[in-house]
Amino acid sequence: MHSLLNRNVYFVKQQLGLFKAERSYDIYDPESKELILICREKGLSFFTKLLRFTDMRLCTPFNVEILTPDGTPLVRVSRDWTFFMSKVKVFDESNQLIGSFKQQLFSFGGAFDVLDPADQFLCKLQGKWTSWDFRFIAGDQEFAHVTKKWAGIGKELFTQADNYILEINDSVPEDNPLRQLIMAAVMCIDMVLKS
Repeated sequence: MHSLLNRNVYFVKQQLGLFKAERSYDIYDPESKELILICREKGLSFFTKLLRFTDMRLCTPFNVEILTPDGTPLVRVSRDWTFFMSKVKVFDESNQLIGSFKQQLFSFGGAFDVLDPADQFLCKLQGKWTSWDFRFIAGDQEFAHVTKKWAGIGKELFTQADNYILEINDSVPEDNPLRQLIMAAVMCIDMVLKS
């Protein structure tokens, strides 16, 4: 696993574009404001691009790659067409399945089961219905937190685009595949629930 995935705080900034169907994000170190990762959606068909501008946009497939600024792939987040509940797959830098997010049917604020490659439960990604706030939890333990609220040094980077802070707990070991799943979750939340 790349060392850039062993940090504990990331600022994720969505790139806006007029009539832009593909999603793009830049990921910064919130303290230094250094660009450390980029996320790009590639390979959308013309038909899918058209549907992104309709009410069908939440049903469309996506394939988002998380890369180093020089283009080295680190994580890929992918979903096929869906018409009810989403299952989002996450792949590592070698294109090996490392886990998935299975959307839960009834949840206030949005919720996903985070699964390993054998579909075994790892933890839950749970949102709050009162705010844009998501937590990775297993029992009483919190592994990470994704929010739009930020009072730190990176707050001046915020614009009208969707921007997020991802904070990973120190209890998640370096080079643990859960870190890749947590990073992928920001794309999953935005593409499945917030598009």
